[in-house]
Amino acid sequence: MFEKNCGILMIMKIVADFHIHSKYSRAVSRDMNLETLDIWAKKKGIQVMGTGDFTHPQWFSEIKTKLEPAELGLFRLKSELDSPTRFMLTVEISSIYSKNGKTRRVHNLIFSPSIETAEKINTTLSLIGNIKSDGRPILGLDSKKLLQIVLGIDPRCVFIPAHAWTPWFSVFGSMSGFDSLEECFEDLSGNIFAIETGLSSDPAMNWRLSMLDKISLISNSDSHSPQKIGREANVFDCELSYDGLIDAIKSRDPKKFLFTVEFFPEEGKYHYDGHRLCNVSMSPQETKSNKGICPKCRKPMTIGVMNRVDKLADRKVGEGKEGRIPFLSLIPLNEIIADIFGMGVSSLKVRKEYEQLVEAVGNEFKVLMDADYGELKKNTSEKIASGIISVRAGRVELIPGYDGEYGKIKVLKNEKEKATSLQSRLF
Repeated sequence: MFEKNCGILMIMKIVADFHIHSKYSRAVSRDMNLETLDIWAKKKGIQVMGTGDFTHPQWFSEIKTKLEPAELGLFRLKSELDSPTRFMLTVEISSIYSKNGKTRRVHNLIFSPSIETAEKINTTLSLIGNIKSDGRPILGLDSKKLLQIVLGIDPRCVFIPAHAWTPWFSVFGSMSGFDSLEECFEDLSGNIFAIETGLSSDPAMNWRLSMLDKISLISNSDSHSPQKIGREANVFDCELSYDGLIDAIKSRDPKKFLFTVEFFPEEGKYHYDGHRLCNVSMSPQETKSNKGICPKCRKPMTIGVMNRVDKLADRKVGEGKEGRIPFLSLIPLNEIIADIFGMGVSSLKVRKEYEQLVEAVGNEFKVLMDADYGELKKNTSEKIASGIISVRAGRVELIPGYDGEYGKIKVLKNEKEKATSLQSRLF
């Protein structure tokens, strides 16, 4: 998928995952360090990784010590100079504040074009709140004010609302968000040219809102462990540089921003409404019939992403796709193998099959997106090869996730299952 970088600016296909977390964030694997991220990026077929967490003093110190400049605005490991992996300086900030009579909880991504700019951001934010306690700092700072601060430090910074539909912590979240970007960012909303769709929504859901017609839709893993990087990603055909990638996102040029790689949104933790403790999951229609109340505990349910999109959308399902960047819904390779083996993703047999197949074909994205059935069958079992092709065609069965519970997904492996598929998505 990649052309070798020979020290000059080249036009190439680039897979990028901008939003991850380091070992200094809560509930994150201790393996989320730069060296391990480099190893897994190569396994996955990701060329550009966000560093995540650059506001954390210890992580930022590691970034400055272990990375060196590569292409403009990108960095590489000093210890792995031949590695194709590049890093971009990124961080997620949690803003919790009151606005228009409501408590708001909004997560935003910041991309920095340089170490110097990131350092200035860190210095400024350290005077506002505690950036040492967690890789994703929590600040009592209005999102608009945060945007104003970041652009004031360096207008080349990029500011993107993270997982924009998550109920509890996002710009459009049902529990603490806003009904529009303008309501959140006011006169600075014109500086928001992209949002992150998150695991529980996909671009087609976002296309239903005409207010997002001029907004780019990016997808990232928000990974807390190395194995999960790239579960959502962005694919570009552009100059390998900070400005090249940002221009591709901002321009929405389909020749530069090729497509996004998505979860099936039903697999996300907040697709449907419900109560996890009560084991209650509902579609938006069922929630409406129950007036938003859990039938077991009689308390208000957590309203999920599908319901929230329905509320704000001004188009029907399937509308608004003209001229938009396409997407491909996939299942991570280890999950496909685990489903076919009937085992957990951490089992030794699944791990061995994953490693063998990835090494034989080149990387995980080549396996999932590029390798034809013949190449797959040559390097793995017929069932796994067929399962990968089925996922690529959108032939999967899904039980939607809700209230923090991941959805369940099944690969349709035989013709009878495929004929009764509950789901079909095309690239």
